[in-house]
Amino acid sequence: MDDVDVELLETSPGVGPALLRGAVTGAGRPGARGTLPRRRLVLTGVEQEVRALADFCEVTGGLLGNALPATWLHVQTFPLQVRLMAARDFPFPMLGMVHVANRMRVHRPVRVDETLTLSSWAQDLTPHRKGHTVDLRGEARVGDEVVWEGSSTYLVRSSTPPDVAGGGPGTPPDTDFGGDGSTDPTRAVATWRLPAGLGRQYARVAGDVNPIHLSALSARALGFPRAIAHGMWTHARALAAVQSRLPGSYEVDTRFLKPILLPSTVVLRAALGQGSADLAVTDREGSRRHLSMQVKALP
Repeated sequence: MDDVDVELLETSPGVGPALLRGAVTGAGRPGARGTLPRRRLVLTGVEQEVRALADFCEVTGGLLGNALPATWLHVQTFPLQVRLMAARDFPFPMLGMVHVANRMRVHRPVRVDETLTLSSWAQDLTPHRKGHTVDLRGEARVGDEVVWEGSSTYLVRSSTPPDVAGGGPGTPPDTDFGGDGSTDPTRAVATWRLPAGLGRQYARVAGDVNPIHLSALSARALGFPRAIAHGMWTHARALAAVQSRLPGSYEVDTRFLKPILLPSTVVLRAALGQGSADLAVTDREGSRRHLSMQVKALP
């Protein structure tokens, strides 16, 4: 990130007000004809609230320990992402953006007692056969050391998407984020029964108050028959299931496929290797895949 403006924040932004502001100011944005903001949001002096971390672990099935879950670090950078997307210089309206993928890299275990500097920025506006994708990046540092990196990919659908089928110079591959995932773990290792109020439970601990997750009524207003589980809850729950096997440094690549309607019963399937794991969350029969995840140790 060269030649960018740095905006220092005094406190973590409120997600709810930012979501509302983004909805109100969404009309008239230029879309892919615009440019991403050349701005990096930075929040220094971040210390952990152990009670909040414990609540997150309880909702996502993790064990509270001395090392912070990678998905908790995503939760802490998420308000910065939302602030960027809600700002008037972000080219796309927030309503309708779909979180389709997430990548994280843990360079070393991050201790609960360490003070962090968090940052977030937008990059890689890329043509997709359904519209465009954009990455919202996150980073956690201890002093000058980068200890965690994250990237959330959002799909912005368009009624006139760019022609990327030809795959000419500079054209990215036509990745279909709504496909079946890149791996096929079949062994069922856990069954989870998800209550209707799971979205509200996760929103309380993670701050993501998008109305599609909170109730059937608010979800129907946005085109869903019932509330859907947060993709990042599914991500956190799957990663927590292999928490004891995670090395000190690793990367995780996750695709969010079909939404999980609440209430629901889902199955975690896994293929575990030496220093790696392929995971999938499916329906009970295994015919409908909600999430695909690959975890591997860093050299």
